[in-house]
This record gives sequence, structure tokens and C-alpha cells, in this order.
Amino acid sequence: MSGPVAEAARKQGRGRRIILWRHGQTAWNVERRFQGTTDIELTETGVAQARRAARLLAGLRPDAIIASDLRRAADTAGELAALTGLDVTLDEGLRETYAGVWQGLTHEEIIARHGEEYAAWKRGEPVRRGGGELETEVADRAAPVVLRHVEKLPEDGTLVVVSHGGTIRTTIGRLIGLDPRNWESLGGLTNCCWSVLGQGARGWRLLEHNAGTLPEPVLGDDD
Repeated sequence: MSGPVAEAARKQGRGRRIILWRHGQTAWNVERRFQGTTDIELTETGVAQARRAARLLAGLRPDAIIASDLRRAADTAGELAALTGLDVTLDEGLRETYAGVWQGLTHEEIIARHGEEYAAWKRGEPVRRGGGELETEVADRAAPVVLRHVEKLPEDGTLVVVSHGGTIRTTIGRLIGLDPRNWESLGGLTNCCWSVLGQGARGWRLLEHNAGTLPEPVLGDDD
């Protein structure tokens, strides 16, 4: 099949895509400190991760790039912008979860000082970690930003969203319709890895998760 019919079928089959890309490594990532909205910059390793990933993601020929305005995300996005010539639209709605007194604490310190709160969060209960935001509130601010920019894409366009692990998880959960209690079932993203959402007949579908290579077509979707 070739010509206009094939082109229409191709577009219908793929539709728009959202690439949700986590920022590169920071010193607080290495120390396992909860960063939240604290504005921590990339390490040298983080910059190298962003450059490597950007070379791959540029191959997807994205149509637009949006990013959290925190430096670790904005600088990661800048590496892709340098290769594609696209501008980066920064939006504070894509920031990481504000976690109050948890911010700056290591994983071990959080468990030692706020163990019950941590356990309740892991059980899927709505918890204001450190007195900060609920996960649903993070999705309330982040998902609309993503969808607003998706609407500007061509029919088979690709949007790259550069954000943070927690914000990406809640946004994916919201867009694919998971109950918030089950958002934790989405595993975390490694620094500078990404997840891919695609438009399906019944809404957004999770096509790739925590990927570090380019997505490949799925052959035999349900068999």
C-alpha cells in the first residue's frame, strides 16, 4: 500500500506521541537526597547523560520541547534543543513534587524521621510528604501543561517533556487513567531515561517505560 491511503493509515496508526524524559544526574541523586523543588544542577555525569540521550531523541524528530524550569531539567532539555534547533518552553507546572521538610533529606533519614508517613505513601494512601503536595495535586498541575502542548502538535507529532521522576510518574498515571493508588506500580525512571505515550483508540497508552534506546514498533500487540 502506498500513496495518500498509506500515509493516512500510518498517521492513524501512530498518532501523536509524548516522550517524558527525566533529567540527568545531580549530586543529590547520587546521595539519594529528596530534591523536590530544590534547584539542584547537573553533575558532569548528568551533562554527559543528557548529551547522549539527546543524540538519540533527536532521531525521533520532535516537534516541540517543554521542560520544568528547575535547572536540572532545563539544562537537560537544552542539550536536545541544541541538536534540533527547537526552542524550549519552560513551565513551573512541570516541577518535581514539593515535599516540605523531606527536601534535602536522604532516603534513610526520611524513613528514620517520617517512617509512618513514608509507609502510608508506599501503601498508596494520599500523603502530603513532608507537608507538601499530594501526588494528585502534582498531576493536576502537570498533566494539563502536557495536554495543552500536545494539542498544538500535528496529527503525528512528537512532544518531548523534560521533567522529574515523581512528576513524570503522576502524569503518566493521570493520562493513562490509572487510579492514583496504583501510580506507584509504575517503576521509577533512571536519570536521563524516558517513557513514551502514544494515542490509541481509547486514549493514551504507555508504549515504552524507563527506556534508554529508541522505541521499536510493536509487532503482534496482543499475542
